[in-house]
Amino acid sequence: MKRVLLFIFLFVSLQIFAQHQDKVDFLSAKVLIVPDAEKNQIWGNVTYEFEVLEKVDSVFLDARNMEFFSVLINHKNVPHSINKNRVTINKRFKKGKYYTITLEYIAKPKQTVYFLGWDDEVSGNEQIWTQGQGKYTSHWLPSFDDMIEKVAFDLSITFDKEYPVIANGSLKGIEDQEPQALMWSYDMQKPMSSYLLAFVIGEYRKQELTSTSGIPIENYYYPKDSSRVEPTYRFTKEIFDFLEKEIGIPYPWQNYKQVPVHDFLYAGMENTGTTIFSGGYVIDSTAFIDKNYVNVNAHEMAHQWFGNLVTEKDGNHHWLHEGFATYYAYLAERELFGDEHYYWKLYDTANQLNELSEGGKGEALTNPKASSLTFYEKGAWALVMLREQVGGVAFKKGIQGYLDNFQFKNVTIADFLNEIGKSSGQDLTDFRDNWLEKTSFRTKEVNKYLSASSKRIKDIIDLEVRLSKLPEEQDSILRLFWNKHKSESYRSRLIHKYFDKLDQETMIEALNDSLIRVRQAVAINLKQVPVGLKSDFETLLKDQSYINKEYALLKLWSSFPEERSKYLDETKGAIGLPNKNIRLLWLTLAILTTDYEQNTTRNYIDELMGYTSSIHSWEIRMGAFQYLFEALGLNHTGLKNLFEATTHHSWQFKKYARSLLDELLKDSDYLVQIRKISKELNEVELRYLRTKIKIE
Repeated sequence: MKRVLLFIFLFVSLQIFAQHQDKVDFLSAKVLIVPDAEKNQIWGNVTYEFEVLEKVDSVFLDARNMEFFSVLINHKNVPHSINKNRVTINKRFKKGKYYTITLEYIAKPKQTVYFLGWDDEVSGNEQIWTQGQGKYTSHWLPSFDDMIEKVAFDLSITFDKEYPVIANGSLKGIEDQEPQALMWSYDMQKPMSSYLLAFVIGEYRKQELTSTSGIPIENYYYPKDSSRVEPTYRFTKEIFDFLEKEIGIPYPWQNYKQVPVHDFLYAGMENTGTTIFSGGYVIDSTAFIDKNYVNVNAHEMAHQWFGNLVTEKDGNHHWLHEGFATYYAYLAERELFGDEHYYWKLYDTANQLNELSEGGKGEALTNPKASSLTFYEKGAWALVMLREQVGGVAFKKGIQGYLDNFQFKNVTIADFLNEIGKSSGQDLTDFRDNWLEKTSFRTKEVNKYLSASSKRIKDIIDLEVRLSKLPEEQDSILRLFWNKHKSESYRSRLIHKYFDKLDQETMIEALNDSLIRVRQAVAINLKQVPVGLKSDFETLLKDQSYINKEYALLKLWSSFPEERSKYLDETKGAIGLPNKNIRLLWLTLAILTTDYEQNTTRNYIDELMGYTSSIHSWEIRMGAFQYLFEALGLNHTGLKNLFEATTHHSWQFKKYARSLLDELLKDSDYLVQIRKISKELNEVELRYLRTKIKIE
């Protein structure tokens, strides 16, 4: 009975809190913060203005693990209560009145704000940046752990004058603060959800552009990366101009900024007017063919309308964010690279979604716990097919009505479909059932659409059917379809799908193709290089693709042991992509090659082991750990760095590091080393190890 009463009490309490917040409208916030990089904490002062819509006797703000020095209503002390997640002000608030609430506090964020590079000896890599996707800004600012409360935030940040400060909105001024600090003041004119509030502090310079409509665009970069600005931010203005034209609603914010950071948690994050993205996308011109920022650039930019201007009410409507941003990013790529590029992207994602569906793992777009593949790719496909159903004119009219009617508000899927229904005059019940509610993927419908849109894709689909019906004629059928088209997208996918069935003549032709991705398809899929392909394969060592060079080095070194030194000499000094894909491989092979530069082998081992250090990006560290684990082993330094990695803020890297440690613990020799090293670890690093073995 006590449990039942407790449940009822908690339920009623939560309902009361929810009702209270519904009866209060927070309008604006004046925020001042002072980050402390030595203590990993933030001193802050915030003043909110709010209107009381219905009389209430308390209001609250979400505030995680904060210490408060003052809590004021209209500049006066008021009764309040604080727990680890919330500050509640107890006072009778009158309907129709406006109030201010001012809070002074210190936050020690365990997540959402990341202080990097302040405790190492590397100059210039110091950064502080935020990632508050969903509801986590309350780790550094008393705010709102939901997306419904929208506020116009003005953010001022005081920090060491050596480091530029970047945040949402327009920079209104920079003021001297004694002794060695500056206060950067930013202004936001329109309201937004608090999870979109962001700032970055670090050593940056910027490229300044202006959209055709007059919106300032600022692209930030590290001083050492001036030569990488153009390939990294290539097509930014074109994407911006296209999205404004295609969407039909002017860009809704004052300016647009893009900032790369070290060890970001995702590819990018669409903070209002201030996209933060992974430094792994800061590339040179050669890398552009293998890995570029174009899609992420367009995706995060599209979110400025779909997610930021119009925001989902909750996770049940997440399609309205990710599906839309993915779809409009694909449209931007279509504008830049052509129809074939667009349809082949859709073909690839359709194959992924079909595999998921056929395996019984398909998901509904209305499922708040659906995977990224579902929200992003199935979500984009739903919009492709909706536009196909209602027509381009009605679709664009509906999009414009949706954004116009719900700007700076929160929405549901029904709100969007109602707008498309009005613009098209169609009943969208079947569309919602087939594309949003069902877990299966409509492969037949999709293949029909793709076949009608692209002759090359139609032929790839037909090829699969022909081979299934006439397997005895496999060689002639493959040769026939190979010769049908010379396009890069067509031939590279044919190679990937049917590599084991292609003859040597086709392989030679592919390796001598002028198109990089055709050659790359062979490089990736060929396990051992036969003598008949050796000379053609060697040309990949000089290819204008870091991935092609990497695969060429690995497979030539493996296939022709007597010429290993030659291949290493040809690629000595090559670095590759931002994850140092070629350099890490080269070091590993140089160490493993008998009699190759024996006097410097120790240096190569130290260099490779050094790449496991926290001064490098987690992508580089992961590559180094993997090569060491598979080929050479980890020494004391490598193991110490692995323990540090098991506590990393990037969930992908932390998961990898813990999985690798689990494997090492199965080895008795490593277990002995790990027990010795455990005496040198701090409590945080020991936490995971204690869940695996007993430590004295």
